[in-house]
Amino acid sequence: MATRTEWFPLVNEAGETIGKATRQECHNGSKPLHPVVHLHIFNRAGDLFLQKRSMSKDIQPGKWDTAVGGHIDYGESVEEALRREAREELGIRDFTPSLIKRYVFESNVEKELVHSFRTVYEGPFTIDPEELDEGRFWSIEEIKASLGKGILTPNFEKEYINLFGGEK
Repeated sequence: MATRTEWFPLVNEAGETIGKATRQECHNGSKPLHPVVHLHIFNRAGDLFLQKRSMSKDIQPGKWDTAVGGHIDYGESVEEALRREAREELGIRDFTPSLIKRYVFESNVEKELVHSFRTVYEGPFTIDPEELDEGRFWSIEEIKASLGKGILTPNFEKEYINLFGGEK
């Protein structure tokens, strides 16, 4: 069975599609700008849901990360990607997202236009073991105590501090 080629849109910093490239091309170090979605899920008490990345992931395996995150597929809208990723990773179908911020994130292998959202959701969650190892709500105090200790992904730490100022 042939592996399906994943195509991502290439965008400018305004989020306008200017081309397309494969997942491999986007992650080979040439750093074409491509869009992703993140969803920060809070409960009513103000705790933040984090996912533990699968040990089979090639980037940051076994570290705690944003509740939902993923690439936008070519031809897919930001909202379609956000809802697809929430459904695939946590089984969430009914939620009301609000955009926090859109920003450019660059690592040593890729450059992403991140569309970061938040929502309030209590559960239930259905964890897909192919996507992540586990997930749970963390108190803001737990998150703050874990910053800089290699428990959380560097991307999550940077985003958490930038978006929430280290606060909820």
